[in-house]
Amino acid sequence: MTRGGILLALGGLALALLLLAQQDLSAVWRLLGTAGFGLVLAALAHIPSMALNAHAWALLLPGRTRPALPGMTAIVWIRESVNGLLPVARIGGEVASYRLLRRRGVRVPAASASLLVDVTIGILSQLAFALIGLGLLALEGGTVGWVGLGLSIGLGLALGGGLVAVQRAGLFGRVVGALNKVAAGRLSALTEHSRRIDRATLLLWGRRRAILGCFLWQLAGWMAGALEIWLALYFLGAPVGVVEALVIESLIQMVSSAAFLLPGALGAQEGGFLAIGALLGLDPAVAAALAVSRRLRDLVIFLPGLLAWVLAERRPGGGAAGEPGKGPGLREA
Repeated sequence: MTRGGILLALGGLALALLLLAQQDLSAVWRLLGTAGFGLVLAALAHIPSMALNAHAWALLLPGRTRPALPGMTAIVWIRESVNGLLPVARIGGEVASYRLLRRRGVRVPAASASLLVDVTIGILSQLAFALIGLGLLALEGGTVGWVGLGLSIGLGLALGGGLVAVQRAGLFGRVVGALNKVAAGRLSALTEHSRRIDRATLLLWGRRRAILGCFLWQLAGWMAGALEIWLALYFLGAPVGVVEALVIESLIQMVSSAAFLLPGALGAQEGGFLAIGALLGLDPAVAAALAVSRRLRDLVIFLPGLLAWVLAERRPGGGAAGEPGKGPGLREA
């Protein structure tokens, strides 16, 4: 962990503790005690969301080397665990998942292209989910800042559209090619390697049915995350409807993504739950307890995911949790 990552983690943790300390802690602990093991069940409800995202990603992989759904779900589990708990700016999980794909026999161009496209579609599907949540909030009579909403849409579309344009233009190969010229041809192998990735990415964007399927399954995965919120609030004794759960999940995901530099969105996520709770009329103690229950998910789901990642990396030629590797190591086949 870098010094900057440590400082960000400590700062986020301090902010989270400060925000929670301003609440009625006796009421918060009472709610958590009442919920008990139910919050563990709510945390486990994240598994369907990971499985849906795994299926979405699998649609982008060649059928002959595509891992089965349990294996893909394990890779998504490790990717989310690394991104959720470590100071890697939501990038380290992608690197870890790429390595696991390679260990399962997926060739470099296919693994790289599928990951790049999956991440890009993830940005667009999350934007769509956020818009659905804001629309539902408006229908429920909530106050929506239309200027802020418009800016968010514009930034999201610009980011997603920019990534799509870069990938379709083969910019990666062009940049490496330019560097190869500066290096007097010493990067020729890397240049050809990057061009193969660009070609695979361009071909993948041409598979419109797979792209649409990936988007829709990802969107379903985002929406499935509302089950965690619904169950947590049910066990906390403050049940809400499906619409409210979708609104909370969509907005908290938007907050967490915006705070990607903070490990686990520490502080930002807690503040988000308190703000969203106030927006929907939740008791502050309930909103604070909900924020704590989301951290319980980190312990129940993501901490074991980090352990699975360490074990997978230490296993020669192995894959992610529970499935042996099927192909060559990390070198190109």
